[in-house]
Amino acid sequence: MSDIQTPLTIDLLAWLTVAPRPYTEVMEAWRTSCPRLTIWEDALDDGLVARRSQPGAPPMIEVTARGTAFLAAHRRA
Repeated sequence: MSDIQTPLTIDLLAWLTVAPRPYTEVMEAWRTSCPRLTIWEDALDDGLVARRSQPGAPPMIEVTARGTAFLAAHRRA
């Protein structure tokens, strides 16, 4: 992850730490067409966030244990 993306990734994880968010809300807020700022896609690929589905409910996005550790490490820095 580039140094430019780290602060935005921290913002994404902090936002999701408050509560898991519906997939559509996350996409509305974090999807980008900029090829250099792929915050959502990189967080998902890096295992920092995960999509969870339950029958009859919309898919939810939540911070993983790896994401929590990343956030803790970078908040201390």
